[in-house]
Amino acid sequence: MPEVTQHLKVALADRYVIEREVGAGGMATVYLANDVKHERKVALKVLRPELAAVIGAERFLAEIKVTANLQHPHILPLHDSGEADSFLYYVMPYVEGETLRDKILREKQLAVDEAVEIARSVAAALDYAHRHEVVHRDIKPENILMHDGQPMVADFGIALAVSQAGGTRLTETGLSVGTPHYMSPEQAMGDRELDARSDVYSLGAMLYEMLVGEPPYTGPTAQAIVAKVITEKAPPVTAARPTTPPHVAASIDKSLQKLPADRFTSAAEFASALANPSFSVATTAAAPAALAGESRRWDRVTIGFAAVSALLLAAAVWGWLPSATESAPVARMNIVFPEDQRLVPYIWGPTATLSPDGSRIIYMGPAVQAAGWQLWSRSLDRLIAEPLPGTVGGFNWHFSPDGTRLAFMTGSSVATLNVVSLTGEPPIALHDSVQWFGGDWSEDGYIYFTNVGWSLSRVPVTGGPVEAVSTRDSTQGEAIHHWPDVLPNGKGVIFTAGHGAPAATGEYDIAVLDLGSGTHRTLLRGLRARYATSGHLVFVRSDGVLLAAPFDQDRLELTGPAVPLLEDISVKQWGAVDMAISESGTLLYVSGANVAPDQIVRVSRSGEEEVVDPEWSGVFGSLELSPDGTRLAISVGGSDGVHMWVKELPRGPLAKLTFDGSQNYRPAWTPDGRFVSYVSDRDDLWDLYMRRADGSAQDEHVLHRERGIEQATWSSDGDWIVFREGGDAGQRDIMAIRPGRDTVATGLATTQFDEYNPVLSPDDRWLAYVSEETGSPEVYVRPFPNAGDAKWQISSNGGAYPVWAHSGRELFYVNGSNELVSVAVSAGTRFIVEGSQTLFSTQGFKANAQYHQYYTVAPDDESFYAIKLGMGAGGDMVLVFNWFEELKEKVGE
Repeated sequence: MPEVTQHLKVALADRYVIEREVGAGGMATVYLANDVKHERKVALKVLRPELAAVIGAERFLAEIKVTANLQHPHILPLHDSGEADSFLYYVMPYVEGETLRDKILREKQLAVDEAVEIARSVAAALDYAHRHEVVHRDIKPENILMHDGQPMVADFGIALAVSQAGGTRLTETGLSVGTPHYMSPEQAMGDRELDARSDVYSLGAMLYEMLVGEPPYTGPTAQAIVAKVITEKAPPVTAARPTTPPHVAASIDKSLQKLPADRFTSAAEFASALANPSFSVATTAAAPAALAGESRRWDRVTIGFAAVSALLLAAAVWGWLPSATESAPVARMNIVFPEDQRLVPYIWGPTATLSPDGSRIIYMGPAVQAAGWQLWSRSLDRLIAEPLPGTVGGFNWHFSPDGTRLAFMTGSSVATLNVVSLTGEPPIALHDSVQWFGGDWSEDGYIYFTNVGWSLSRVPVTGGPVEAVSTRDSTQGEAIHHWPDVLPNGKGVIFTAGHGAPAATGEYDIAVLDLGSGTHRTLLRGLRARYATSGHLVFVRSDGVLLAAPFDQDRLELTGPAVPLLEDISVKQWGAVDMAISESGTLLYVSGANVAPDQIVRVSRSGEEEVVDPEWSGVFGSLELSPDGTRLAISVGGSDGVHMWVKELPRGPLAKLTFDGSQNYRPAWTPDGRFVSYVSDRDDLWDLYMRRADGSAQDEHVLHRERGIEQATWSSDGDWIVFREGGDAGQRDIMAIRPGRDTVATGLATTQFDEYNPVLSPDDRWLAYVSEETGSPEVYVRPFPNAGDAKWQISSNGGAYPVWAHSGRELFYVNGSNELVSVAVSAGTRFIVEGSQTLFSTQGFKANAQYHQYYTVAPDDESFYAIKLGMGAGGDMVLVFNWFEELKEKVGE
């Protein structure tokens, strides 16, 4: 064998430097090697020479390509494959650690919770592969690598590639694909057309071994084990491990059934049962063959006969199975959350959605140790939810196809697209120039989203170039393509086409994009549509009615009329809808009247609210009170975009201030009250402009920065502009400049962490702002303009939105529990914190993605002006289980 290794080293020298052999299996020898090009350690697996000779290089390499695109947190990826001087090889990452086999040998029996968690993780990997039409065929502890406590399935699809490439000639090598202890009965009987249920069996056998210490079937020879697999019923796991929970034992029992039809239909179902304490299976009489197996004596003569008999028996039993099962009943329920896990209102997107398998809800809940909100996860088998780390301020999220990761957005103007694992790993920023309006993660590894040009684009989830996929039809007045929903077959995308500016409310068009031709066409009128795996297009109208119509995803066309199904679905601004459908047929929606427009309220220190002008409502954004308290500058969304307006208080006229650009917001009054400055996106730049508050004269371009200006405020003498530049994570800095005097801006808070929300004290001595240097947003104060090393941390449990009182003796901010806090300060020549008190809860008021204040203080410092969210009535979260049965009954197949 040394000469083979030397021969191999020479053949692969230009690509891999082989260090040593680290293992050998039935099909391949494994070497630790260095990848010359990428300078990394890899596991180089070389097929046995006799196997390579039978298979042939061309066929093996063609088959193995099927597995090369599998990307999942619990799947060890395939780096490379090829042929070198008659050697067939494939390359995978070298994982430091041990195999599950090593762990079982060391610990004998694993803790129940740990074993179940490993099995569920492996099941997630299997389910992902099965949905990509790849069956592993060789699940066993040796193929599970334990990396930092997490299982990773190795050799995924290699057994399939060998089997498919080798064909009937595989037996010439004396090898079989699979390991007897974990082979499903159909695999043991030589059936090459295996499906997901075969892997489910193998996973059940592996979980059995993790709990008991040995697999369900043992024997002195492979033939003896195979015979038991085919004919005998596995001993219940509780016989050897009485502490195994009943639902886990029942799940294992179902996974080990002889007939594939009696097992779980998918690995996802198996994983769900393992997590469901109420899962059970009906007790049935043992099959005659199983009873006979108790007393039958196996020897080398009878093994072959037993296998043939079992095959005939299985065929007979399958022939008597019913062709269909009874439909499960439709069931409805309201989901109630504890107060500290409550559903947070949100009007620019969904507040809740379902995982693909329908087992988990992700929703917007209160932020933990921060102001605002973050994403929460609640499994349906649990009564409590858990916050997802790294998702503060996250919105418009969507699941990966395997349900293990989320893509979500953060940001205040142009958003950043992030990806986070549900297992706790920190999020990764994928792309920093996306619009807020939804997205979808397709089976082919792309994330679709609305780009800054208001049409659809996609980006690989692994990173890479962004590709435009749709073009707005200006002849039809299309202003935006948003809320994409990629069809399962990958041929098209259902999306919403908006007319007018993105902030427009009312009805939209539901359209379908042909990814092959790049063309799209309108299907019907509606706000938001989702494709249901039942073969229907489900959509919501602006009046909150949910409808469905038969849809052919291959022909990309409706095949029948739309039928109303439900009323009272909550709909919001920009066509946002609270409606989600799982692949298993569960419907989630939030009920309630259509979202009412926002209103401006005046709030006392005790939290009492008074509507400023009952006749005035709209889609309101950022606001700022004039120095004398008589006027309010506010951004308002309308059919032509988001523009600045000035309102005479309390019930005076409303005058439009801006007419250019599509996004104008974050107003700031000049100290004399004559001008309003604001941020605008005109000319594709985020610059600072200002205009006379009475609307006379033209807009004035005040300041340009390469990284964009996101917020600005003025010193009391009008000499300084303090602004925040940069809208991307880790790039938000606070600067200052004196217009007409300075050519270079002064950095006030420019660390590697995000700093934002700059506000100057009335005497211009002190700058309050928010920094994330501790890992969460907190409010700080430092001298202005020259801070030196002086700095005071004001909040301690999350803080945002600082605003100074006009007296200069109070600083207000919102704490991590979404409460408005007043901090008494002495801020003369020295800065001293004298105490603090909580004023009232800010729930129900609009926030602005935590990067800008959403309230302003009245001149007397005794009340505040804020935006009351127009959420309408209702707001119950409703789940409808087995909804497809109702859908098909009313709409048809």
